[in-house]
Amino acid sequence: MKIKFTKMHGAGNDFVVLDAIHQDIAFTPAQWQALGDRRFGVGADQMLVIEKSQTPGVDFRYRIFNADGGEVEQCGNGARAFVKFVIDKGLTDKRAIRVETMSGIIEPTMQDDGRITVDMGAPVLAPAQVPFDAAGLHAVAQGEDRLWPLEINGKTVLFSTVSMGNPHAVQVVDDADAAPVEQDGPAIEHHPRFPRRVNAGFMQVIDRRHVKLRVFERGAGETLACGTGACAAVVAGIRRGLLDSPVAVATRGGDLSIAWDGGSSHVMLTGPAVTVFEGEIDI
Repeated sequence: MKIKFTKMHGAGNDFVVLDAIHQDIAFTPAQWQALGDRRFGVGADQMLVIEKSQTPGVDFRYRIFNADGGEVEQCGNGARAFVKFVIDKGLTDKRAIRVETMSGIIEPTMQDDGRITVDMGAPVLAPAQVPFDAAGLHAVAQGEDRLWPLEINGKTVLFSTVSMGNPHAVQVVDDADAAPVEQDGPAIEHHPRFPRRVNAGFMQVIDRRHVKLRVFERGAGETLACGTGACAAVVAGIRRGLLDSPVAVATRGGDLSIAWDGGSSHVMLTGPAVTVFEGEIDI
């Protein structure tokens, strides 16, 4: 079956974007893996699928598949690519749209400078809802946050746990460039206290409005940027008393801006989205 696709990226986090409104997209996990393979397919961190929404007042449905073939709840960088795609393709004439995801409704807006702001909703902080199994653990208080001690590769690491529609474990490191992302990332992702696995964030605080961040993503490995990971890291940093909103997040693929006023207020993610090329592939 031949399908049309668009290759895009948001700060280096790259995607294959598929219009499932005008073509049938019903792939097996193996087909998603083949599409995401960087040698035998198009290659991407995630595949994004645009569908019609069945919910009144919602413009589109948005589905996300990781390179390992599994479907996931949310992708902030992908949401920006989603908006650019539907506007560029004439699927909407709106600059602010409402999009249904597995984890709820998000509201991205195209700004006049071409950057896209996504209302990512309120962070979820209750451990059981992340989800994170905190049974038997003794948290360490820092500011408004509770840090959870986990044994990772023979050492104890303190984590903030946050859900931005998908689960994140954020640790503060002295040097993001030297952090053991490739070594510790898989151990964190698959730690048994995270029943749906977890995205592992390694955040270096530069000053109260600037951080460097690397993220080992569930089902994708380390990516050049992670939008939900940037949101989770900033939420954790603000709750720990280390950061003030808005925060510039430097990733290996580019810069993102995160604003959060604390409590139950919504997290706002702003950054670029770029179209790389278009094509067709047999799947």
